Amino acid sequence: MTDPRYVMPPEWAPHSSTWLSWPHKLESWPGKFEPVPAVFAELAYQLSRSETVNINVIDDAMEQQARRLLEQKDPEGRFSSRIVFHRIVTNDAWCRDHGPNYVYREQDGRRDKVIIDWDYNAWGGKYEPYDDDDAVPARVAAIQGLPMISTGMVLEGGAIDVNGKGLLLTTEACLLNPNRNPSMSRQEIEAQLARYLGIEKVLWLGDGIVGDDTDGHVDDMARFVNETTVVITVEEDPEDENYHLLQENYRLLQGFTDLEGKPLNVVKLPMPEPVYYDGERLPASYANFYIANSVVLVPTYRCPRDSQAIAILQECFDGREVIGIDCGDLIWGLGAIHCVTHEEPAP
Repeated sequence: MTDPRYVMPPEWAPHSSTWLSWPHKLESWPGKFEPVPAVFAELAYQLSRSETVNINVIDDAMEQQARRLLEQKDPEGRFSSRIVFHRIVTNDAWCRDHGPNYVYREQDGRRDKVIIDWDYNAWGGKYEPYDDDDAVPARVAAIQGLPMISTGMVLEGGAIDVNGKGLLLTTEACLLNPNRNPSMSRQEIEAQLARYLGIEKVLWLGDGIVGDDTDGHVDDMARFVNETTVVITVEEDPEDENYHLLQENYRLLQGFTDLEGKPLNVVKLPMPEPVYYDGERLPASYANFYIANSVVLVPTYRCPRDSQAIAILQECFDGREVIGIDCGDLIWGLGAIHCVTHEEPAP
């Protein structure tokens, strides 16, 4: 028997479903939790037009609350059969980071779907407890009857983005932060990404955007939209806090090449106008979009640049409808659409 080869498909590959973890932690949106469940209902409704939506809830009461909000979005129940609830207890709602990382395992001419279980420590131990979130991949694997492979390495889904052809985007600020894997070198981290995700080349950006408590997740800045194209947020105002770091990441990205040495196609996305709440700069970004089977959901922030960002992304996703979702309330939790969703690729 040959050694297995693991390959993580890109987000635009066909999905079986999208996973969400229903919000319930009031402290994640202090003083502003009330409107947040309705945002999740809007996300679930829009996704259910495209594919199955699996939702983690902690009990019957939470499921009933979610169902009531979903009925308001879809009163005729046209897509209700695509919403599936699971009793999987979570500490918080950031499914991108604690959810199951599905990959394909190729071995001896066969291919099956497995779950890679990365360790999760709430972005360097910032928010406790996180034991239930860390257990989500194992609980999903048990429900679905899928094999699970544990890596022993801390990694969040929002810290990486792949093109499905051997390239992975990430940031030094996050993956090399000593609060994740202090005993691992850059080369050792790259080796794990190669082993479990099929990565042949890691593209390292620098710092993350201001207000991001994840230490620089790449999904707030730069994303593959196809095998050869990356969109990256760029701040054009020299007086803005994000100006220099985003310009530097844009410069780095322009110098990156694919496995054949060809430059990537780089597309600029604007940054929204600065978003503040209680005097705190929030990590609002249009790069935190989510690609589903027939739609692309883009966070909007009640500012004129929203329509510009949607138009740019619509050009990138011919054949998918790009839909803006108001995340003016959701972003107070320091995350947006990509942060709360996790794709499950097709079998």
